[in-house]
Amino acid sequence: MLVLSRQKDETIMIGDDIEITIVDIRGDKVRLGITAPPHIPVHRKEVYEAIQRENRAAANLRPDQIPPVGSLAKRRDKDKPRDEGPKEPPPAPPPKGT
Repeated sequence: MLVLSRQKDETIMIGDDIEITIVDIRGDKVRLGITAPPHIPVHRKEVYEAIQRENRAAANLRPDQIPPVGSLAKRRDKDKPRDEGPKEPPPAPPPKGT
């Protein structure tokens, strides 16, 4: 493991495409900003591990355990708010001093 010291607003490059910038340091917490190409997923480790667990569980499903695609689309549509078209902007406030 490579260990580097950086201060706030300093950056580490990984290859040509990934930048990791120290955004903030407060006590024992460090906030990082990560710039990476869209094809490179970036996750906190606990999120990455949860995704891996879900993928392994899904890979072990039998075909009869997988819901039909249509039922997934209906469920997703039910949860999605309806688009009622463009909204009119709110009325302008009255002019001051009148």
